[in-house]
Amino acid sequence: MGKTGTLRFRHSQAIWVAAVLGLLGALPLATARWYLLPLLLVPLAIGVWAWRAGTDASPAGIRIRALLGQRWIPWSEVAELAPDPRGQAVVRLRDGRTATLPAVRAADLPGLVAASGQPLDEPRRTPDPTVD
Repeated sequence: MGKTGTLRFRHSQAIWVAAVLGLLGALPLATARWYLLPLLLVPLAIGVWAWRAGTDASPAGIRIRALLGQRWIPWSEVAELAPDPRGQAVVRLRDGRTATLPAVRAADLPGLVAASGQPLDEPRRTPDPTVD
């Protein structure tokens, strides 16, 4: 957690390396003709996305960050945190909407709940009908 009590989830730093290599690889081609110059925008956008996109969790709520925008979800609106079939974390809101949490894997869910300041509930067991 950071100094402000915020837990940050970000994508792998290998994406930065790929963006720099893509920029270096596109540079000779983009400088050969003026109309190829926009090719440099692709690795640049990937680098900015890798730096910016992710999920921040604090005791106040969850901030989902994308390339150009962000979304704030207070914990009072969260109904459930769960993994999806691909292993990514998903938040289900009280109004029924869902949102995927960028850079948060299913294994990170206990840390995400701990960042909320709430205790982690034990899984509920259904009573066994054969036992009295």
